[in-house]
Amino acid sequence: MNRPVEAVINLTNIRKNLALAKKAAVDARVMVVVKANAYGHGAEAVANALSNTDAFGVASLTEAVELRESGVVKPVVLLGGVFAPCEWQDVEHYDLQVVIHNQQQLDSFLATKFADAKQIVVWLKMDTGMHRLGFSPQAFGPARHALIKSGKVHELILMSHFACADELDNGMTERQLAVFNQVVEQEKSAEVAKAVAEFKVSISLANSAAVMYHPNTHYDWVRPGIMLYGANPLGNSTVVESDLAPVMTLRSRLIEIRDVGAGESVGYGQQWRSENGARIGVVAVGYGDGYPRHARNGTPVLVAGKRAALVGRVSMDYIAVDLSDLLTASVGDDVVLWGEGLPVEEVAAMAGTIAYELLTGVQSRVVYRYVY
Repeated sequence: MNRPVEAVINLTNIRKNLALAKKAAVDARVMVVVKANAYGHGAEAVANALSNTDAFGVASLTEAVELRESGVVKPVVLLGGVFAPCEWQDVEHYDLQVVIHNQQQLDSFLATKFADAKQIVVWLKMDTGMHRLGFSPQAFGPARHALIKSGKVHELILMSHFACADELDNGMTERQLAVFNQVVEQEKSAEVAKAVAEFKVSISLANSAAVMYHPNTHYDWVRPGIMLYGANPLGNSTVVESDLAPVMTLRSRLIEIRDVGAGESVGYGQQWRSENGARIGVVAVGYGDGYPRHARNGTPVLVAGKRAALVGRVSMDYIAVDLSDLLTASVGDDVVLWGEGLPVEEVAAMAGTIAYELLTGVQSRVVYRYVY
């Protein structure tokens, strides 16, 4: 029998969250981001559940091929582009779309000979201030011209990525938007207009936070990620309430209950001591399952639907919780680590991290169970 740790993935809720994204950006097409195994939720299952979307975004060729080989037929976009020139042949073979964000990628694309004059859908990325990936505003125009003139591009989507869309009081998003719009407007010269008169060009800027909180950034394509999985992209679900539904519930069970006396410690390193004695429950989950090792004393869990607090250091296979106020708790009770009834953002904050890390960090020994 397996350890009683499971990740319950609610596919009805993920469809609800996609509906919210579509409602927020009603005139835009939607790329569902399923990189990192759909943020730890299972890329194949998520893609099948959200087959009514317009495209899927992944981080690598390996992720894209896994989707294709699982039967996904919708457009799949390599958000990081190709990492070696030889990958262009796989892009062609698997009918993938590609982000081009630097000169090396552009040069290798232009040098590649595609069979039967095949044309590729290219997403051209501009660095508007995040300074991670993308052509500089000065280099963006020449890159765009080269792609248009190559005869190898079926459709061109102009894109950028926001650095601070999840910080509503930070003006960085508006500054990045202004840079992007200025460059795109400059490209509407008579010469360029003639070259692209019959060429399809779209714009994509909005990530989850921008989908929800920056409607002026929606344009033609939006790229929701974390919001689809039920986590508020602002990182603190109490800052701005949303209608997002949690998709993953990480759960286990109480496997032991014991009393400890006043002054006695629990767990490695004697990190926590009981002042007046306590009733301690042991839960079969630990950092070997993806529960955060740095979760602080007091991190909440739900025991049979009621809140209890983590005590002592998280170990590889177990955590301890204080059941002193839950006298009816008993061995075998269900324990929710995050998800339904306990926002993952709240647990992440107590561990000094973000929901993204917790969701993507669930380990392979955890059993996944999908509900529809």
